Amino acid sequence: MTVELHSKIADKNDIPSSPLLQVRNLKKYFSVANKQLKAVDGLTLDIYQGETVGLVGESGCGKSTAGRTMVRLYEATEGEVLYQGKNIYAANQRELAKLRREIQMIFQDPYASLNPRMTVEEIIGEPFAIHRTLHGKKKKERIKELLTLVGLDPDHLNRFPHEFSGGQRQRIGIARALALNPKFIVCDEPISALDVSIQAQVVNLLKELQKKMDLTYLFIAHDLSMVKYISDRIVVMYLGQMVELTDSLRLYDDPLHPYTQALLSAVPIPDPTHQRERIVLKGDVPSPIDPPSGCVFRTRCPVAMEICSKMKPEWQEVKPGHFVACHLY
Repeated sequence: MTVELHSKIADKNDIPSSPLLQVRNLKKYFSVANKQLKAVDGLTLDIYQGETVGLVGESGCGKSTAGRTMVRLYEATEGEVLYQGKNIYAANQRELAKLRREIQMIFQDPYASLNPRMTVEEIIGEPFAIHRTLHGKKKKERIKELLTLVGLDPDHLNRFPHEFSGGQRQRIGIARALALNPKFIVCDEPISALDVSIQAQVVNLLKELQKKMDLTYLFIAHDLSMVKYISDRIVVMYLGQMVELTDSLRLYDDPLHPYTQALLSAVPIPDPTHQRERIVLKGDVPSPIDPPSGCVFRTRCPVAMEICSKMKPEWQEVKPGHFVACHLY
């Protein structure tokens, strides 16, 4: 299945002819007590140069695992990831090192992802040392440029992570991710650990950097309103599987999957005179070690049918650019 490009990027003059990143039937299972925990179970997705794809779902649905497996921080159980047509899982160490320059990651916790014993200069300069690209004075000047680019004082080179606020630490993490001029960045819930006011600043920074450097993002988050703001297209995941995919505006205006409808019903509306009907899902999320038969969402679905327990729904395009896996369609 090939996912066509239907997003805000289509307004640009130079629409790419082929995806920057192609994910095909990606699976990541973990062994737990002699059983398989299906964290990611068959992810198929195309991501095009210059766009932002949002990946949303409840905690534990496999979002972060999917992102880490796509950049080969985790080894895939099955499937493949093609970056510019090359399978990153078939790459040898030398080829993988080259890919690492173009594929980077921004982590969720800006404190845990920074070495507390290293200065800002050492943290941002680490990619240059690993890949042996810049040294000495040129390296230091580049680090200062990166600090300025993310809105930090370049004179703070010798400070340690604990001397910065949470938002500033995340900016340091962003500067490190940009050091080698990557093309594709996985943003793994980069704002979830920050205050609301700081979240907006960091998201606006990411959007500005995308325009300046022609970056492509996979933006993982659970804040649906923020995902709508930054994303061109949005993927909704449940229990390791994709349940819906379309452009961000269409997803909010016309959600098709019952799970997506329930998620969006919980998004606050900034209008006290307007009340949205809340869809409350009953029960808990099933264990990925022993997922339900048929449709994995059927145990909590308010419109589940008999066929839902017997047959897994097919991933299909029910409207132009709007894909869903549900027996209702």
